[in-house]
Amino acid sequence: MHRFVVWLFAAMIVLPFNAHADRGEFDLERWYGIMDSVRSRAATSGVSETVIDSTLRNVAFIPSIVKSDKNQAEFKLTLDGYLERTVNSTRIANGQRMRAKYPTLLSRVDAKYGVPPHIMLAFWGMESNYGAVKSRHKLVDAFLTLMYDGRRETFFGNQLIALMQIADKNGLDISEIQGSWAGAMGHFQFIPTTLAQYGTDGNGDGRTDIINNISDAMFSAGNYLNKLGWDKNQRIVRRVILPADFDISLLDGKTKLSLPQWSGMGVLNPDGSPIPETEMVAGLVADVSAIDLARSVASSTAAVSDTDVAPMPVITAYLTYPNFYRIKKWNNSNWYAIAISELADKLH
Repeated sequence: MHRFVVWLFAAMIVLPFNAHADRGEFDLERWYGIMDSVRSRAATSGVSETVIDSTLRNVAFIPSIVKSDKNQAEFKLTLDGYLERTVNSTRIANGQRMRAKYPTLLSRVDAKYGVPPHIMLAFWGMESNYGAVKSRHKLVDAFLTLMYDGRRETFFGNQLIALMQIADKNGLDISEIQGSWAGAMGHFQFIPTTLAQYGTDGNGDGRTDIINNISDAMFSAGNYLNKLGWDKNQRIVRRVILPADFDISLLDGKTKLSLPQWSGMGVLNPDGSPIPETEMVAGLVADVSAIDLARSVASSTAAVSDTDVAPMPVITAYLTYPNFYRIKKWNNSNWYAIAISELADKLH
């Protein structure tokens, strides 16, 4: 009876929102069914009754989360615009302050996992602006809402069960755990399944709390990067210039050649000197849309001036080394990986 009253109260909260677009009205039977399924699956997974009850007590459907999930089209920025927004003077200054504040912790992470301080700081700055970005969604509500919506019910169901197991193992109050609408949490924005796999107790208290404990957050992120194969002796990218007529189909980072091969195609350092010609394999990434625009403008200028040769600009690009692709396993974005490299260089 108590469970029914709680669920009915939660459902009554969301009924006026007319939230489920596919059904027109909030489907109580589906909502109850999902919670029954969570209860059963969690019990089978060994989650304690205390955590199960806490998870399913006073839950609510959040319409704004469904809206966020269905409207994820990113505002399109040029690479230069993205770097200007993410690798700015404020973030660099804050990173330098954090390096001065946590020298011992950063050194411990480096010693244990082989991830240098400037790399850790770059990820921390990009993910949560060094902990300044506060998540506002109760994760239990977020996961149940997204499960109900149904687009990725299995994925979010797995995240909720993982979160319940984490809360149970570490003595955390699951009803107080907050994160992004999509379920990322803490200083380095881990989703629960990532935390379950790579979470590490950084301060020796027997618990892993990446939201409230910076040591745990740092050690968990260092462990994750280490398991991804981070090589502290390799750089992430190298800024280069290319001939104006370079084949831009090679600039998505997927074509990987040795440095001598790239050099033979006219890839140079920004000052015009040759790039190193070791046998290391690298990709090549550039803002293809910006190049297309520049070529279009150059061609139009040539046509107006009645010249035969368009003054094509030199292309700026990035050679992308193995660490670049390890970053993309963290966040599958070329722009993000380049920003991590640029911010890390500023914090070195």
